[in-house]
Amino acid sequence: MQFSAITALTTLAGLAVASPTPQLPVATNPSYFSLLAIRSGSAIQYATFSAAKSSLFANLPAQNASCDAEGVNTATFTLNNGTLNLYAASATPQTFYVDRSGMGQGKLGYTTGAQPAPRNAERTGWEIRDGYLYFNEAGLIACPNSIDGAWSVWVSAGIENPAGNSNCTAFAPKVVEIAEGSQVGCLYTQ
Repeated sequence: MQFSAITALTTLAGLAVASPTPQLPVATNPSYFSLLAIRSGSAIQYATFSAAKSSLFANLPAQNASCDAEGVNTATFTLNNGTLNLYAASATPQTFYVDRSGMGQGKLGYTTGAQPAPRNAERTGWEIRDGYLYFNEAGLIACPNSIDGAWSVWVSAGIENPAGNSNCTAFAPKVVEIAEGSQVGCLYTQ
């Protein structure tokens, strides 16, 4: 009896080790994509991202955007010549900026249409490398206790807890490609 139990456990353990771990494909140059937070052991592990109130959030319950389909609660992004945009089928662009100055401390936000970026803001410098999104070699951080219990998203500017936030955590923003024709355009709130 002991022999058969040990044999069965050994066989099951071998199968578990041999089973492949599901992996997302590495997106290198997608036309449309979403983001997924990778930070093992944190509250934002596998969090999706929403755009609202001219900012980016992880785990936002409702982004309240005007979308081409109902029930959309994740942001769709495009990357063009180092500029990160929110996807919309309309001609009204929503473009991200980063303020890494002492005042901005890594503030990540977006503007709509012809609205100018804030003073000290940068628009270009975004890239996808090895399937992750970076801004001029910098990663992203998320801070808890933002609107509706969401996490506010910032670009790392060397400040552990920007703008008086606390318990912020760095994470890897995994780029998840959205197949051509499956993208949903939205006009996100300002």
